[in-house]
Amino acid sequence: MRRAPRFAIAAGDLDGSIARVRGGELHHLRDVMRLGPGAEVALWDAAGREYAGRIARIERDAAIVEVAPAPRAAPGNCAITLAAALIKGPRMDFLIEKAAELGVRTLRPLRCARSVARDPGAARIERWRRLAIAAAKQSLRADPMEIAAPAAVAAIAAMAKDTFAVTCAAAAEPLGALIRRQRPRALLIACGPEGGFDDAETAALLAAGFAAAGLGPNRLRSETAALAAAAIAAAALGEIEQGS
Repeated sequence: MRRAPRFAIAAGDLDGSIARVRGGELHHLRDVMRLGPGAEVALWDAAGREYAGRIARIERDAAIVEVAPAPRAAPGNCAITLAAALIKGPRMDFLIEKAAELGVRTLRPLRCARSVARDPGAARIERWRRLAIAAAKQSLRADPMEIAAPAAVAAIAAMAKDTFAVTCAAAAEPLGALIRRQRPRALLIACGPEGGFDDAETAALLAAGFAAAGLGPNRLRSETAALAAAAIAAAALGEIEQGS
């Protein structure tokens, strides 16, 4: 059965049974997909609420959609936060897009001692948010991945008291085995830059309560390690949820 194409709307663009699709989403609807009056669509907002709708008409700056509430897809019981070192250019874009597809709830870019990339500006962070929205649409997840502001390693070390936190490290217990044993309700994964976290950063994470977790025998690039960790975590958590 063919699914209706999905488009994101802002909270203020829904008034009763009428929604307005604007901006880049309007361009995608009207100019890329060439949808017109009568076409069925699915709309969703940043809170993950989803609506089934039918296009009533296309105006100059908005598509007018008649909507009815639709069941919201239930998110996973365990929220995954991925704290990944900043890397340059398209590699970071790729990491964000694929982390969103894998179901990561929040991505926290990390400033690390060995990071080559500098802090992104507001325009780049906004681009990442657009990528996360597009990935959510493509992967049919209920809500877009949140992109947090870049932070230092010390800032995420302080988060360990509220969640099960792991840092990716060579020759450590496999991440999947750790998750299956701990059965966490919230998970924070820290992945370093090329060359890994330096000694001071590693010591700070372990002192804060982070567990060392392995991703296998191969040496991975930073974006590969982050995505491998997200995929392993999502699979292990899915097994736990299905078995509970």
